[in-house]
Amino acid sequence: MNQSDDTAATKSAIEDKARAEGFAAFGVCRPDATPDTAARLAQYVAEGRHGDMAWMEERMTWRGSAAALWPEAKSVIMLAEPYTPAHNPLDVLQQPEKGAISVYAQNRDYHDIVKKRLKRVGRWMVETYGCEIKVFVDTAPVMEKPLAAAAGLGWQGKHSNLLSRDLGNWFFLGAIFTTLDLPKDAPGVENCGTCRACLDACPTDAFPAPFQVDARRCISYLTIEHKGPVDHELRGKLGNHIYGCDDCLAACPWNKFAVEAHEIRYAARDDLAAPDLAHLAGLDDAEFRTKFSGSPVKRIGWGRFMRNVLYAIGNSGREELKALAVPHLHSADETVADAARWAVEKLSNSMA
Repeated sequence: MNQSDDTAATKSAIEDKARAEGFAAFGVCRPDATPDTAARLAQYVAEGRHGDMAWMEERMTWRGSAAALWPEAKSVIMLAEPYTPAHNPLDVLQQPEKGAISVYAQNRDYHDIVKKRLKRVGRWMVETYGCEIKVFVDTAPVMEKPLAAAAGLGWQGKHSNLLSRDLGNWFFLGAIFTTLDLPKDAPGVENCGTCRACLDACPTDAFPAPFQVDARRCISYLTIEHKGPVDHELRGKLGNHIYGCDDCLAACPWNKFAVEAHEIRYAARDDLAAPDLAHLAGLDDAEFRTKFSGSPVKRIGWGRFMRNVLYAIGNSGREELKALAVPHLHSADETVADAARWAVEKLSNSMA
């Protein structure tokens, strides 16, 4: 067996192991397979489209180049794990008394689940081939989406998220950097065509142009990353989104090919698929932490979460919810108090 056959067999064995662990797609690229990433990132930050996400400015050399992050790596293995919802995530938007939580956050934190799978695959690789590995799940300066596209898992759609002809766009990405020199896959080919479904679905017009997103107008950014009050211009456009947004993902026609999620811990908890705003508005900090233990929602803290809930109450048009905002008018958290004032005023005006 020549070296080419040997490395192909190694790659095939690793893919078999990864699929046995539950990953639905597998691809390999070179660490330097995305040469345009650094310049695009620098321009994005220079234009201020990253908003308050200062971490995007940090370690930009590593973030812009996987080869710079770990020079010893010869291959980047990109893996996809589906979290396709069993329900239509847009349905809750027609229920203004409910809160809309992004599908990925309706149960356990995916970071922990995916990373454990990656570590099992990586540990097996080290034991079997004596290589070195590093694993990443959205927790290091790694731009997973361009790497996944370079590894042939799909392409970055007009909403900037990764799309796949086989998986739609409901999937998490994980990366294994390795010193093994594995055969590389052909990059994904863009297949959006003239479709604008994701762009037109965005309530806040967060896409300045196809394939571009301005985080400062993105509901996911505003409800999760952004600290402090949201601009008045955008508050009314948040609707009942209280953590993240799936509108552009849910609108994509390629989801007709989405595969079922096999991990039960991604299935929506009954109390998080469409929670009552009335219940959420009454949570104190301890109750918030208990309710969202193990969920990504917990990371934004009570104050930011309650701010979002109060914006949703203000947008609900439901007079009976106004009384739930009143106790927060004197909150020690000024951002929460400001959101409560806005909600009470908006509901008062809508009922006048």
